[in-house]
Amino acid sequence: MEDLHHAETPATDIPPRFHTGRLPNSKSGDGKPRLLLMGQRRSGKSSISSVVFHKLAPSETLYLETTTHIKKESMHSFMDFQVWDFPGHLDYFDPIIDTENIFQEIGALIWVIDAQDEYLDAIQRLNTTILNLHHTYPTINVEVFVHKVDGLSDDYKSDTFRDISQRVQDELADHGYDNAPVSFYSTSIYDHSIFEAFSKVIQKLIPQLPALENLLNNLCQTCRVEKAYLFDIMSKIYIATDTSPTDIASYEVCSDYIDTVIDISEIYGWDRPAEDGSAELLETGNDDAESLVVFERKGSHYLYLREINKYLALVCIMNDEGPGEKKALLDYDVRRFQEGLKEMFPRTDRDVPPTEGAASGQPSG
Repeated sequence: MEDLHHAETPATDIPPRFHTGRLPNSKSGDGKPRLLLMGQRRSGKSSISSVVFHKLAPSETLYLETTTHIKKESMHSFMDFQVWDFPGHLDYFDPIIDTENIFQEIGALIWVIDAQDEYLDAIQRLNTTILNLHHTYPTINVEVFVHKVDGLSDDYKSDTFRDISQRVQDELADHGYDNAPVSFYSTSIYDHSIFEAFSKVIQKLIPQLPALENLLNNLCQTCRVEKAYLFDIMSKIYIATDTSPTDIASYEVCSDYIDTVIDISEIYGWDRPAEDGSAELLETGNDDAESLVVFERKGSHYLYLREINKYLALVCIMNDEGPGEKKALLDYDVRRFQEGLKEMFPRTDRDVPPTEGAASGQPSG
């Protein structure tokens, strides 16, 4: 992670791309929402960012240095956004700090609380921050990660989560801030709970989410799919799923499956055809990754993965006796799903291949 505490925006060689979410708090209008990671020192903010967005092994986070300055990064994927990691000792409302510059493009404020430590001070700082921001940014999304729950027993984990959420809401209500838009998540970097939590955070920034869910519902109904996820390939965050209940075990299987298939496609895949119909290709072949596997989990279940574009992958869980027989129908319906997705999110300049002096294909995966 690059320390850019003097930079107004993160440095990047990639031109900015449109943002799919609404920004009710936006003032500068650059269209790239900020996810602000805040909390006490050693609460796990930098570890979360490294594991989710840089695929760092959780065991390696033990060697990360303490954050001393604001660290800013641009994430380029299906939806461009920024991740700002704040040091725990920073007073966000000190007069010498440009508060407006920090919060003007905020997408979500993610406050990390260490569930294994004394958390009363963290709750007080969180509520102070929310109350200070309430008048200027009344619609701000506040996401509280009750973190490091992996070291707690199930009963103590539930009690701690309930105590933290109740204290935050009660104190805000005492200050006249009823029904504050604050969400709580129980997280750990040692399982998929941190990815699940970030998925929920990102989904709130996508105004097309109901339409995406409707497309996935239609796909599940037509092809008798048990569960369908639309994953961001880079981070393994799912930006949408159908409206049936989400099973964390199924999500974990799909998430791990993406790593396997995409990594293989990066080694053995072909260049994709240009999306603008250009015929200038160095090689031709499969234009996306697809796979169908069988695995046992309380009976026969089947996994189907298909890359929708270079940013997104569709993963389906099926419970059927002969998925191979209906694969042609599934492929057809997925193509229709791709067409609907393109209409929902029009192609931008970043997606158009260069016309001179560069290959028009993109590497698979």
